[in-house]
Amino acid sequence: MTTAPRSVRVAAALTFLQGLGGIALAVALVVRVIQGAASGGPILGAAGVLVLWFGGVIFASVMLFRGHHGARTPVVVTQLLLLGCAWYAYGPSEQQLLGSLGGIYCVVVLVLLFTRDGRQWAMGLADVNEGDKAD
Repeated sequence: MTTAPRSVRVAAALTFLQGLGGIALAVALVVRVIQGAASGGPILGAAGVLVLWFGGVIFASVMLFRGHHGARTPVVVTQLLLLGCAWYAYGPSEQQLLGSLGGIYCVVVLVLLFTRDGRQWAMGLADVNEGDKAD
């Protein structure tokens, strides 16, 4: 395990914030049921799925920040899934501002993960380049 480059750590921090947002959405759904929503079962089910998914997102982002290579894939998949959610918000849901901001956020995280340093680190070549710089 090597130290992740700065771009990867920033992407991990941004993904951590997404995870917190997802957990907050799950809590809001539970509060809605407590306040007397008509169909509590499906809403609680959705909240449970959100807790599982975004709990995993938080875990993956922490592991990525700490330099675990395997945590990069779940973070990339999460960004791609959320990019689809942003597209849906922009198009069919007609919430262009929300969809645009969400899409831009996901693209920024993906770009940070796929920078030159991020790709070299993910392939395990970061240590080789540091050794070349010392010569």
